Amino acid sequence: MNSAEEAPPVTPRPTSSGSDPKKAVKAAEKATETDKPVKKAAAKKVAEKAATKKATAEKETAKKASAQKTSATKPATAKKTAAKKTAEKAAPKKAAAKKAAAKKVAVTTATAGKAVAKKATAKKVAATTATAGKAAPNKATAKKTVAKKAVAKRSSAVQAPAEGTPARAAAGEDQVGKATVAARATVPNPAEPPEAPAPVSPALDAGDRARLLAGTHHDPHTVLGAHTVPGGVAFRAFRPYALSVTVVAGDLRAGLHDDGDGFFSGLLELSEVPPEYRLLVTYEGSERETEDAYRFLPTLGELDLHLIGEGRHEELWTVLGAHPMTHQGVTGTRFSVWAPNARGVHVAGTFNFWDGTGYPMRSLGSSGVWELFVPEIGEGELYKFEITRPDGSKTLRADPLARRTEAPPNTSSVVTASHHEWQDAHWIEQRAGRPAHEAPFSVYEVHLPSWRPGLTYRQLAEQLPAYVKDLGFTHVELMPIAEHPFGGSWGYQVTGFYAPTARLGTPDDFKYLVDALHQAGVGVLMDWVPAHFPRDDWALAEFDGRPLYEHEDPLRSAHPDWGTLEFDYGRREVRNFLVANAIYWCREFHIDGLRVDAVASMLYLDYSREPGQWVPNEHGGRENLDAVAFLQEMNATVYRQVPGVVTIAEESTAWDGVTRATHHRGPGGFGGLGFGLKWNMGWMHDSLDYMSHEPVHRKYHHNEMTFSMVYAYSENYVLPISHDEVVHGKRSLVSKMPGDWWQQRANLRAYLAFMWAHPGKQLLFMGQEFAQGAEWSEAHGPDWWLLDPAYGAEADHRGVRDMVRDLNTVYRHTPALWQRDIDPAGFQWIVGDAAEDNVFAFLRLDADGAPLLSVSNLSPVVRHDYRLGVPDDIQAWHETLNTDLARYGGGDITNPDIVKPEPQGWHGRPASITLTLPPLATVWLRPA
Repeated sequence: MNSAEEAPPVTPRPTSSGSDPKKAVKAAEKATETDKPVKKAAAKKVAEKAATKKATAEKETAKKASAQKTSATKPATAKKTAAKKTAEKAAPKKAAAKKAAAKKVAVTTATAGKAVAKKATAKKVAATTATAGKAAPNKATAKKTVAKKAVAKRSSAVQAPAEGTPARAAAGEDQVGKATVAARATVPNPAEPPEAPAPVSPALDAGDRARLLAGTHHDPHTVLGAHTVPGGVAFRAFRPYALSVTVVAGDLRAGLHDDGDGFFSGLLELSEVPPEYRLLVTYEGSERETEDAYRFLPTLGELDLHLIGEGRHEELWTVLGAHPMTHQGVTGTRFSVWAPNARGVHVAGTFNFWDGTGYPMRSLGSSGVWELFVPEIGEGELYKFEITRPDGSKTLRADPLARRTEAPPNTSSVVTASHHEWQDAHWIEQRAGRPAHEAPFSVYEVHLPSWRPGLTYRQLAEQLPAYVKDLGFTHVELMPIAEHPFGGSWGYQVTGFYAPTARLGTPDDFKYLVDALHQAGVGVLMDWVPAHFPRDDWALAEFDGRPLYEHEDPLRSAHPDWGTLEFDYGRREVRNFLVANAIYWCREFHIDGLRVDAVASMLYLDYSREPGQWVPNEHGGRENLDAVAFLQEMNATVYRQVPGVVTIAEESTAWDGVTRATHHRGPGGFGGLGFGLKWNMGWMHDSLDYMSHEPVHRKYHHNEMTFSMVYAYSENYVLPISHDEVVHGKRSLVSKMPGDWWQQRANLRAYLAFMWAHPGKQLLFMGQEFAQGAEWSEAHGPDWWLLDPAYGAEADHRGVRDMVRDLNTVYRHTPALWQRDIDPAGFQWIVGDAAEDNVFAFLRLDADGAPLLSVSNLSPVVRHDYRLGVPDDIQAWHETLNTDLARYGGGDITNPDIVKPEPQGWHGRPASITLTLPPLATVWLRPA
């Protein structure tokens, strides 16, 4: 990737085509030393020629360069005749100037586009020489008025001598950073070379001026800033509301002419553009000296632009957005944005009082990227992009790659840089040692803004890691943390894909929280939402005036369920935006995994659409081939770029190969999507439906608890009891259970233990770990008061939480429960058809064959001496977990003694044991 300093300018600045200043000085010295006797006579002739040339110059500056060269080669007599005719047609004020020039010689010196014309008698030649900024006191008091009059009288502050007889009087040394100041004089000298082209007017032409005012100029750097032109260096500045602008370079101070509408210009007799110069800008009641943003080379290299154009820039956040940096030795912020349909883009923010008129960005070729380095601004500045749409209207947009935003309801982007120093090196190093599907993986799902309402990221870092570690969860899963305007969306309608929500603090504050969790031994998963985005008119919707991030076909862009817009996965820049975003969270924030939301809505063209509302793919099918390709690219890239992370799909259909490798084709002809894990939505719906029935009716739904084992190894599954199951009238988990309060809690404990023993990983939403009775609300979060010792039923809730802690402890120390989650050899039914008894019993086996026996009695009666077949190579079993313990709130019916197998065959096995099964409970046994 090219560095900013190596990036070539988009439009090379032309080299000066004017006369050589050193030769001009030598010619002037010769004239002043050898031709003194004829100076007075020549002076009169100079005055006459000057008056004629003033009139000619204004007309000649409007012609093409080729016309100027042609006129320069004509005979002297013809040129004089033409000049005379032109002078006769000149404005009255120029005719008056010609008449005055016949009586006196005005030798005028000017720098920076300002000129002061003094009257002189015919007997006296007044030669005034001064560098810009060191004018005589009588000029300083009215310099602006004088400058305007001078421009009205002359087409340029610098006049060329008469054709064929140039000579210049030296008034200073020719050096970079200083103007060459010389009094003009001419003497007949046929031996001199032809005259150099006359200096050009430094002011912008009408076309550039109009485009800058309209906000439609694609390359302002080619006309603003400093550029070598015939006669010197033209300086142009666009500073709306400024009273004056002065160029400052070393000892040089040159005031620019006010061209109106915020434009300022001047022509300085310099041999080249000063390597460093600043602008002194005067406003009403204030004055500021600053760098000229239009003197800098592009900050993006050709490789960056090529990768963006190809849709393969995997570190997109490092080149687009706002980045404080040092460029060409100057500190400032580089702004860049992809807006290929825009006619013009400006930066507006607190640093320019939200008026982006004077901050036009340049378009970097066909990439669609607009860029501007704004010197001397840095972190904390608010900004947006002012985009001129194809129809000429304007829209003010937040930065799609902003890495920090204002807290909602404010919508501005914020310039930021990270200063966090990570302390989790050990965690990062060890997490890649074992794939997620072969490791302990029990997840506590959290909505950060409501877990402890009012806490910031840093305050959460003092409480959340300790709480999760105490309960034994291996990971937390954060509901979407990216910025979103409406809190009621829980983060699932994202506007700031690269910015953690500012509701809880800064990006570095969020990094601090992740760091604290890692140091506590807790992994961090994050919900990621690439399926859709909201229609807010300051965000991504029709970003540059046309569909850009969304599909251009309304049938493909409008999400039928949520009133949002779907991404155009067929556009390579959009895929790049999303793929790079996935890498960004994992790399910049050390996120350990991404749970991808609403995958099913991405995969199917007819998702929630009726016939006639969707168009089949090129093969006549309903699969969204663009979305499939995007998900495959995202997964492959994330796993390659960030070792040790895991991607998880929330996919609710039977799509083949969600967790299959992308290069392995399945029966349907598609390669796998490449996810590491997939939410088992079927198990969740079936098991919750079974548990919601009264025990007396459960025998009719027995298969709902066993059917999951038919497909348990078709994918790498997570068993999710997520936020979606405890909102919108679905009731909390404990409230779904039938019976009285004791039975509800007993059912909940038994269900959780069945879930932890079932093949697959576990996920539990906050509040359910202590049997919260009310539905979750993002407005107030979990009902922590239920755990207040002063509350009468506190022991009931604390008992459930203690049981969850013990579940996780035994789970983590029992490889049979997690080591072979995706291997059918790791599971064996003992009895799966005891529908009349409401009993489920099975073995889980680790890689060495060591078993764990899980038995669930989901009827409300105690089953004494319940016989179960077991392997005959286990000498004895002991109870390692019982959800009916008194300290959990149960009846304390247990199997306290070692249980030895009997040589009595049962359930197709050579040995069996008898157990006392407590009501509405799950019991785990391990070899003694």
